[in-house]
Amino acid sequence: MSKYFLGPMPSPLSTEVVALLEQAETATIGHWRHWGFVDRGVHALLPSLVKGGRRFAGTAVTVQIPGADSTLLHHVLGLLRPGDILVVDRLGDTRHACWGGGVTVAAKAAGAKAGVVDGPCTDLEEVEASAFPLWGRGLAPITTRVYDLGGRMNVPVSIGGTVVMPGDAVLCDESGVLVMPPAEAEAEARAAIDRQARGLITQGRVAAGEKLGDLSGASAKVLAGQ
Repeated sequence: MSKYFLGPMPSPLSTEVVALLEQAETATIGHWRHWGFVDRGVHALLPSLVKGGRRFAGTAVTVQIPGADSTLLHHVLGLLRPGDILVVDRLGDTRHACWGGGVTVAAKAAGAKAGVVDGPCTDLEEVEASAFPLWGRGLAPITTRVYDLGGRMNVPVSIGGTVVMPGDAVLCDESGVLVMPPAEAEAEARAAIDRQARGLITQGRVAAGEKLGDLSGASAKVLAGQ
């Protein structure tokens, strides 16, 4: 059996859908959607890049690599396209950092939008110098090596308890990471943008003196339940 499996590169999301997603907050979509959210342990490693509501959306390119080995990861970096988000399934390994300064430079040079790693990373100063958006499970000093142990690319993977398919829409912001089938991304983004606009109106009314419980209907429910 072959050590490596390389699935085809997925169809990229349209620029229009990406632009819509980057106007939508993961936390807004979280008001009604209950699936596709990566475990919150996978968080933005450079909070400064996502301050002020900055978001990053793109097309999922998936990789599975075992333990101490990053052979396939190094190869895949040469296949990335502008707009891709590289999603790395570490198969449960929490000891070895597969993503550091060198990987960051390669991903950015390829035009990748971001990286999402279900495991630790390293070289945070170098990642910061590259201003590359990266989500992961914190930092580790022990790194992977090119051990040629095998791996799989563009197959279904598990990231923070969420299944990610190659070609899925990935939205990353300060609240976390959301993954959606590409066919659902536009509608969810538009619904979020609309809800965010309505939310600003509500906040203005509350700031002007109205009660949030009255506007949301919560107070009516509490009083009816006494």
